[in-house]
Amino acid sequence: METLKVGVIGTGHLGRLHIKLFQQVSNCSLVGIYDKDYEKAKSAGAEFKIPVYENIDDLFANVDAVSIVASTSAHYDLVKLAFASSKHVFVEKPITSNIAEAEELVKIADERKLNFQVGHIERFNPALVSLEKYNLNPMFVQTDRLAQFNPRGTDVAVVLDLMIHDIDIILSLVKSEVKEVKASGVAVVSDSIDIANARIEFENGAVANVTASRISQKKMRKMRMFQRDAYITLDFITGSSEVYRLAEPNSLSGNSYISFGEIGVGDKKKIVVYEQPEQVEINALKHELQLFVNSIIKKEVPAVTGADGLRALKVAEMIINKIHESALK
Repeated sequence: METLKVGVIGTGHLGRLHIKLFQQVSNCSLVGIYDKDYEKAKSAGAEFKIPVYENIDDLFANVDAVSIVASTSAHYDLVKLAFASSKHVFVEKPITSNIAEAEELVKIADERKLNFQVGHIERFNPALVSLEKYNLNPMFVQTDRLAQFNPRGTDVAVVLDLMIHDIDIILSLVKSEVKEVKASGVAVVSDSIDIANARIEFENGAVANVTASRISQKKMRKMRMFQRDAYITLDFITGSSEVYRLAEPNSLSGNSYISFGEIGVGDKKKIVVYEQPEQVEINALKHELQLFVNSIIKKEVPAVTGADGLRALKVAEMIINKIHESALK
């Protein structure tokens, strides 16, 4: 299998993680790194023993693809530069600062037939990956994503910083268009929204109640899903999930579940089952970077496309706009 030549743009905290993990990704060669702060890039280059490029065009000339790990405000310009050099792109979430920029980038990627993947890492959290064998079709979703304050990330509202993780997951699971959004939020310690709550209603009747805060005393990243015959909980911090469901009496085998008895009568009788899916040992960031590399080599659609990133951004913008509207009343 061919080896893909990759570069990393941005050498901050997350950028350094990309550098470290790309050195472990198979069928991939990390050729070099770039940062507009050349001294910061040199520090990362020395730490990971990776060539540093002072000119971004020189990096583009030596790679097949780039991973862009810069501030959100820089995404549009950097991705567009990469596409102009016909390079495949992985960009961290959110895809861009606004919808118009994201739409343009998605269009360019499609026209040039370039792979464009957005780093919605929670898609690959062990808690969610462990549920792959289940038919997930939630009709009500409750999420709570709370974090302690960290100045890093406050250049955007908490909706784009934290809540967008859950928005992306919900949109990937609910197979329906968004019908209406209601939201409230407030800026507490920064100049942008620090805590927000949104109710997302879908055309098929599904509802998601989503809360995000970056001023909490403790961390929490939990999701609860309710669907026909099942209640599912996910803890994105521990990477664990739990499933409570109704099952046909003859459909179960082995001892990987606990039965809480039966409900119903006659032919309609079902067993109430509790299962704790086996926790998957997976580094979510390394896994999504590997999928990015694989998608290019195999000429496949990326795991999280630019269009996915755009759709999540559109809903996030709807939420932010609703919060601003409510503040003016």
